[in-house]
Amino acid sequence: MRDLQALPKAHLHLHVTGSMRHATLLELAARDGIHLPDALVEQWPPRLTAADEKGWFRFQRLYDVARSVLRTEDDVRRLVREAAEDDVADGGRWLEIQVDPSGYAARFGGITAFTDLVLDAVREASSTTGLGMAVVIAANRTRHPLDARTLARLAAQYVDRGVVGFGLSNDERRGRTRDFAGAFAIAERAGLLLAPHGGELLGPEHIRTCLDALHAGRLGHGVRAAEDPALLERIVASGVALEVCPTSNVALGVYSDLTSVPLPTLLEAGATIALGADDPLLFGSRLAGQYATMRAAHDLDDARLAELARMSLRASRAPSDVRERALADIDAWLNSDVEGTMST
Repeated sequence: MRDLQALPKAHLHLHVTGSMRHATLLELAARDGIHLPDALVEQWPPRLTAADEKGWFRFQRLYDVARSVLRTEDDVRRLVREAAEDDVADGGRWLEIQVDPSGYAARFGGITAFTDLVLDAVREASSTTGLGMAVVIAANRTRHPLDARTLARLAAQYVDRGVVGFGLSNDERRGRTRDFAGAFAIAERAGLLLAPHGGELLGPEHIRTCLDALHAGRLGHGVRAAEDPALLERIVASGVALEVCPTSNVALGVYSDLTSVPLPTLLEAGATIALGADDPLLFGSRLAGQYATMRAAHDLDDARLAELARMSLRASRAPSDVRERALADIDAWLNSDVEGTMST
C-alpha cells in the first residue's frame, strides 16, 4: 500500500473557516479571551449529526464560534497559509477554497474588502507553499436570494483574478433552491464554475433542481445520486463531478458509517469523483484522510485511488500546466516501488 500523503491530488471541497487547525482555534481564542464550547476543546472533534434541524443548528453554531476567533487580517492570512500547508502535506497540488464573504463582512470592512483580503492571502500562501490555489465564492442559502445575486456579481468581478467558481452552501433543507437561479445565471454568464451543495441532506430530487435550475457543473457532495440510477446516468453523461466528503457524511448522519458511503456505486456508474474534507476543524480529518478512509472501508487498491486523484484534478479549474504535471506525478506514484513506503 503506497503512501497516500505522497499521492498528488486536488482539493475541491474545503470551507475556509472549516479548514482551521484545532491548535490555531485554541490559540486565537485564548489570545482574545473567547470562550469555546467543550465540543471544540476537550470533546474535539465534536459529535455531530444533522439528521434533524436541531442537529444542523448545533453544527452551524460551532462553525460560527470558530469563525468568531478571526479578528485581524493576519488571522485570515494565517488561516489560509495553514490550509495550504496542510494540503501540501497531504499531497495537494491544487486547492479551491470556498468562502462566503458576507459571513465576515461586518468585521473586515464589507464583502469586497474581505474578498480582496482572502485573494491576497491566497496569493501569498500559494507563493510560500507552492500549492496552486483559487477561490470559490459561495452564497448562503439561509439568506435572501438577492444577497446571492450581490455575491454572484462580486464573484464575476474577480474572474481571472483568483475566483474560479460560485456556490451555494448551508442546510439544503432551508430556502428554495430555484430562487437562487438568478444568482447562478449571473455567475454562468461570467464563465464561473457553478458548484452548489446538493445531494447531502436531501436526495435525488434536490440534485435535479441543482442541475435544472442552477446548471451545476459540479455538485458539493452529490453523493445521494447513488439512490437514483437514472439520475446517476444523467450525471455521468453530462460530466458533472461530485465532491464527495466521506467523513463529513458520516459525522453529519447522512450515512451511519464509512462502509455505507456509496463510493463504489458512484465509481461503477462512471461518475467523476473528487474526494474532499469539507470542514476538517469540525470533522477531524483532512484531505489524505478521505482517501485513507475510503481505502479501508471499500478495499480500494492503489490503481483505484490513483484514478480518484486524477479525477480530482480533471474536475478542477487548475491551469493546464499544474494539472498535467500532477497527472504525470500520479503515474510515477503508481509505478513506484511499494516496498519501504508508508501506508496512510
